[in-house]
Amino acid sequence: MKIVIIGNGISGITAAKTLRKHSDHQIIVLSDESELFFSRTALMYVFMGHMRAQDIVPHKKKFYEDNNIELYLTRVRTVDFEHKSVILEDDNFIDYDKLIIATGSKPRIINWPGKQLDGVHTLYHIQDLENIERHCETMNHAIIVGGGLIGVELAEMLHSRKIPVTMLVRESEYWSGVLPLEEAKMISDHIRAHDIGLKLNTELKEIWGDKEKVKMILTSTGEKINCEFVGLTVGVQPNIDFLDFTTLETNRGILVNDKLETNMDSVYAIGDCAEIRTPKEGRKNIEAVWYTGRMMGELAAHNILGKELDYNPGIWFNSAKFFDIEYQVYGSVPNKPVEGIGQLFWKHPKKNKSIRLVFDLKNKAILGFNLMGIRYRHEVCEKWISDQTHIEEVLSNLSLANFDPEFFSTYEQHLVAAYNKETGSALKLKQKRSLSNVLNFLSK
Repeated sequence: MKIVIIGNGISGITAAKTLRKHSDHQIIVLSDESELFFSRTALMYVFMGHMRAQDIVPHKKKFYEDNNIELYLTRVRTVDFEHKSVILEDDNFIDYDKLIIATGSKPRIINWPGKQLDGVHTLYHIQDLENIERHCETMNHAIIVGGGLIGVELAEMLHSRKIPVTMLVRESEYWSGVLPLEEAKMISDHIRAHDIGLKLNTELKEIWGDKEKVKMILTSTGEKINCEFVGLTVGVQPNIDFLDFTTLETNRGILVNDKLETNMDSVYAIGDCAEIRTPKEGRKNIEAVWYTGRMMGELAAHNILGKELDYNPGIWFNSAKFFDIEYQVYGSVPNKPVEGIGQLFWKHPKKNKSIRLVFDLKNKAILGFNLMGIRYRHEVCEKWISDQTHIEEVLSNLSLANFDPEFFSTYEQHLVAAYNKETGSALKLKQKRSLSNVLNFLSK
């Protein structure tokens, strides 16, 4: 069987590795970005000097040869699904028996006037890192457009080079479309504390240039700001434009069923470019995160080999870093009040640390955890959510979840005190956070 994989990111390469581990089928990988798969989330650390470029490449150069995987560095122009053929940019083609589309996502670019000027860049591809580096020597002021995780990464990168940065965020607080207001405000204040200019309720209107280079921007409030660099970080979208005008069913992404099959025979879509038709409760149709891409790669490979498995990513979780504030979320944490959903929130009076527990007001079952500057064990939080554990049982045993180093301060007692004050209860912490207690809990 001849299996063609378009894309060599985490999804595509995981699929290729899984196929090779369990079969001797012919595997062809097509990539137009880089020869070797690399960690996108680590690009910022290469720029900041914390890692070398080779450190973010999980596999050696002989990976394809050692695994008998054929690699073609080329761009795909389209796919002829009727004749099961991938058409390349030079009009050559590669036939397939099974096709996996793993083209990932691409930066979302709004049609701003001046977006084509030299000095306007995104942070997604490895080539973007090279472009940003090229501008640093002449960069006196940088503008970052967007209030997401990539935007704060780019701000930290430029800040490490002592380049003044101004961020334009259309929301009232940083990432308030995702974070609850208290946490979003914490991040906004933290960004300002790092001498980053933060303009909230502000959008980019135009980019102006001189001799084809960025010189100034105009904001939605009418302000003009001089700059030599504009970083566009307003999110990503599935990279599927090359499939326009084909018979493949798409919406925002490529529509797939629980087995990651598309509407076309023998064609699968995985990773950021895939859109689940009927996502599991608590999950989204498209989730552009590392671990779901890896899971999809493994699942698609097994299904091609006849396993007939359904995609089930489990309970939502994610983690990130806002400068030196670690962020973790498990389960469902709405950014605004929701009828029937209770929230217990505690914030440290002086430090950037907070804990939020979300629970069902009717049956008191825990639904989610939102953590800033405090780390909880994934397995413990997931088990509580999966078991629909009562909020008071969670609070009484909350020390089991704490995953901060041994000599760090703990704050679970403050959350229990806040709950007792709100409800008139007299809960107390039951268990200490020893590893043996955690293991005993997880084994039940």
